[in-house]
Amino acid sequence: MKLPEAANFIEQIINEELEAGKFKDIGNEIHVRFPPEPNGYLHIGHIKAMCINFGVKEKYHGTLNLRMDDTNPAKEDYEYVNSIVEAVKWLGFEYDKLVFASDYYDKLYEIAEKYILDGNAYVCDLSAEEITATRGTLTEAGTESPYRNRSIEENLRLFREMKAGKYPDGSKVLRAKIDMSSPNVNMRDPIIYRIAHVPHYRTGDKWCIYPMYDFAHPVSDAIEGITHSLCSLEFENHRPLYNWFVERSGLPKPLPRQIEFARLNITNMLMSKRYLKKLVDEGFVRGWDDPRMPTVMGLKNRGVPPEALKKFCTDVGVAKAYSVVNQAQLDSCIRDELNVTAERAMAVINPVKLTITNYNGEEELDFEMNPAKENGGMRKVKFTGNVYIDADDFSLNPPPKYKRLQKGGNVRLKGAYIVHCNDVKLKADGTVEEILCTYYPETRSGSKEPCDIKAKGVIQWVDCKYGVDAEFRQYEPLLTDEQYPDQDYAERLNKNSEKKFYGKAEPYLFESEKDKPFQLMRTGYYKKCTENSILVLSEIVSLKDKFNK
Repeated sequence: MKLPEAANFIEQIINEELEAGKFKDIGNEIHVRFPPEPNGYLHIGHIKAMCINFGVKEKYHGTLNLRMDDTNPAKEDYEYVNSIVEAVKWLGFEYDKLVFASDYYDKLYEIAEKYILDGNAYVCDLSAEEITATRGTLTEAGTESPYRNRSIEENLRLFREMKAGKYPDGSKVLRAKIDMSSPNVNMRDPIIYRIAHVPHYRTGDKWCIYPMYDFAHPVSDAIEGITHSLCSLEFENHRPLYNWFVERSGLPKPLPRQIEFARLNITNMLMSKRYLKKLVDEGFVRGWDDPRMPTVMGLKNRGVPPEALKKFCTDVGVAKAYSVVNQAQLDSCIRDELNVTAERAMAVINPVKLTITNYNGEEELDFEMNPAKENGGMRKVKFTGNVYIDADDFSLNPPPKYKRLQKGGNVRLKGAYIVHCNDVKLKADGTVEEILCTYYPETRSGSKEPCDIKAKGVIQWVDCKYGVDAEFRQYEPLLTDEQYPDQDYAERLNKNSEKKFYGKAEPYLFESEKDKPFQLMRTGYYKKCTENSILVLSEIVSLKDKFNK
């Protein structure tokens, strides 16, 4: 068979296995899975894992299961299941089956009994604290449990009594019988089942014992016929345990192979479900979909295109070594996508009035909707000669090479005319109240007549008569500096991560559909919202590209 060209080390491994005939008995079909735990909302780190797994599915024309690894009933719920399914679909990925680890509870229990019958598992009465104390250290071997050598018959009886609900939480566990002197601490008789009299969101009160993740995850892979378990690098030390469980499960070959890749780490970005949940629970953000959150729902709510997120993960690539990606690279991918897809519009965050003293009447001007897009289209903008410009586009004391408006200088109003500043009215505090200008009729944008009048700068504007009130929301990272493992995130939270401003916008923005992205001229990319009949423009990404520079 002709194999696709490998783009990374994972695909090289798959190609080598296909060439060796490892999967000929299953028609050389590659099976992968994306297995989040439904105890929180997916974040941008999960998108990389999705891109890798769904990428393998597509490249090798294989199959992919979306599996909820739901083995911890105290923290899991349908709310998270539904959010995961929604996130996967929003990103444009298609899975073949939606499955749950809880679908396999009967089979997992049967395999756990097989471990006991084969002498590979035992019931232990040590407490959680005692098990931790006897596990040893990285340099010292652990101590065997006094219950390690119970007979198969006694272990089977006790395990069945655990299942029947005879014992309270924490009184007994089922442990794998491996090697308490193994240099890999994960292999020192890990727990397979624990007692928890907690109802499960899917199985109700049927079970009072639940499988541990390190057991349920690999065995679920083997039950489903997964060929490759692609996971992040923190599971590398768990691979010997993964193999131990599947090799003794009695399930048919080929057994799944675990391959690890470096997880996605981004500067200034919090990427831990535990800490993200804390932000939500403590009210630091408005919810899992707050536009400052790195969750998939937060990124969607912010207005980030899914194509930009997938492009970002593709650009970062698949590597084995740990690294940290600059957030500016993500912003650059978002900016590149929106540059082509977002319409242009005008709004001023800090408005100051500009009056054209020699203009009378009203007209409609042509405005280019997207110059970066082929056949981007035109629309009409009303102009009355009284407009708002941004205070930052005028200076009483301009620095050298200043290209915007100053007293005695010229500037072009975008899509309109060149104006000349004649005078300025100041407030009592010395700030600008009104800018008085004259315009040059022959400089109308789009005019084909030659004109000697020039202006170095072009600024956006909003007509005073037709402009609408707008609230602008701008965002900064939730973390104030780059993330290091030894830093407490609570000390680095940016308490000014959201800033609000109140200005003016052209009515086209108010009339546009909800959630539509726009490039506000010389300001940034914003998403259109409406709250209490007020136009809200929520920042997606700024125009400044720090990455390519």
